[in-house]
Amino acid sequence: METKQNLKTAFAGESQANRKYLAFAQQAEREGYPVIAGLFRAVAEAETIHAHTHLRNLGGVGDTLTNLTEAVAGENYEVNQMYPGMVATAEAEGETRAAQGMRYAMEVEKIHGQLFEQAIAALRGGKDLAADSFHICPVCGHTEFGPPPERCPVCNAKGSSYILVR
Repeated sequence: METKQNLKTAFAGESQANRKYLAFAQQAEREGYPVIAGLFRAVAEAETIHAHTHLRNLGGVGDTLTNLTEAVAGENYEVNQMYPGMVATAEAEGETRAAQGMRYAMEVEKIHGQLFEQAIAALRGGKDLAADSFHICPVCGHTEFGPPPERCPVCNAKGSSYILVR
């Protein structure tokens, strides 16, 4: 069905636009343009609305257990299939910075899969997760329940640089 493929394409495009505009907002902030940064963030949020609409119309949002199960599968795909070949290609092409970024992502995706598995176990036990906050490494994306570690176990960034997420 062409509409279903169009929705998948639109979801991917809107999702990528969101992330790109958020990166553009960070750059505008660094360059001293806070209002332009705000414009990028506002449009990024609008792109999120579009992406969520397309995903819902695809039937891509289920109950929490279904969503967690899909999240684990996605993380496992990235760790076992997507990133290994990408890292090898980047290394073969001498793109060491790209290879390092992909290795970091691959290591963090393993952790994400484990965190989602913990959430599944909690849900199956009739509970939510015990943590009330999360911390994210701004260098590699390492995700930690509760307070950050002293140093990131993936990239060795200082724990004091972690971003709080509630």
